[in-house]
Amino acid sequence: MFSFIWFLLIGLAAGWLAGRILRGKGFGLIANLVIGVVGSFLGGIVFGLLGFRSYGLVAELIVAVVGAILLIFIAGMIKKR
Repeated sequence: MFSFIWFLLIGLAAGWLAGRILRGKGFGLIANLVIGVVGSFLGGIVFGLLGFRSYGLVAELIVAVVGAILLIFIAGMIKKR
């Protein structure tokens, strides 16, 4: 249960950071937070497929932010169509 809460908190932080990094390309605070949670899951999958593992808070946050940025980028491409 604690690990799920930790996953959500890191995802929320990642969504906020991704929104800050991609100024103007995000979808607003609430949507970026949700995208951060989903993106942290996506980042874990992508990094896992590449053979990387994240240990520790900073590494988990980096993986989550990269996943959130990737998801915001993909969602922005879909939104333009």
